[in-house]
Amino acid sequence: MDILTQARERGQENTLPYAGAVTPAEAYELLRSDPTVKLIDVRTNAERDWVGRVAIPETQHAAVQWNTYPGSVQNPAFLEELSRVADKEEVLLFLCRSGVRSRHAAKLATENGYAHCFDILEGFEGDKDADGHRKTVGGWCKAGLPWTGA
Repeated sequence: MDILTQARERGQENTLPYAGAVTPAEAYELLRSDPTVKLIDVRTNAERDWVGRVAIPETQHAAVQWNTYPGSVQNPAFLEELSRVADKEEVLLFLCRSGVRSRHAAKLATENGYAHCFDILEGFEGDKDADGHRKTVGGWCKAGLPWTGA
């Protein structure tokens, strides 16, 4: 079974309001195997600058903040900014820190005509471990996928 089919089935099983969900490893494999797939990083600019960012081709990576920094206020221009970097028929993989904002972004994009929106489960850093640290429990970094930064 191919990754997108599995991701769509995962979405149907969990009645997700977007096309489906992929693990970080599945997201990376999709990006490697299909140059038209795009990763939409919805973290703040500060998070990308201070914590790190995925290391994938620039043509497959776009940053559209779900919340703005400082203040953590929902970005009122989210859909407008998304429309500048993605077409409604492209496969879009939404990424945030732990998988919460990316779900909201995938849902809103789907509600506004983006046909192939997928959440990247676990996010970039994953959940906190018992000591309150990230990048050790799940996520893009823990999976050993390419990234740069702190």
